[in-house]
Amino acid sequence: ADRIVDVQTLDDARLAALYAGAACFLMPSRYEGFGLPVLEAMASGTPAVVARATSLPEVVGDAALLADPDDVDAFTAAVASVLNDPAEAARLRAAGTRRAFEYSWDRTAADMLRVFREVLP
Repeated sequence: ADRIVDVQTLDDARLAALYAGAACFLMPSRYEGFGLPVLEAMASGTPAVVARATSLPEVVGDAALLADPDDVDAFTAAVASVLNDPAEAARLRAAGTRRAFEYSWDRTAADMLRVFREVLP
């Protein structure tokens, strides 16, 4: 428990340092609009374990481990997999980095423009 960092507010540089130094990022959220923090973590090369809920499975694809947000044992097993299996951690780091970079503000803007052109006269 003394190695868990509960972050409320901090600047971008400190946030990036925490992501880069983390062994694993956890997001057990049951109510998540999009999941930007998990993308930030994955872009930093941090393996992620997230809830199999809301938008998170779609956001992370196969680049993170998923667990039922109400199943503590499932989350524990997923975290143990990241911490105890170097090959799995390496796979998640590589896949997470690739997945995170599929999202960008330029891509989002282009996608939105395409949608607007399709639905607006």
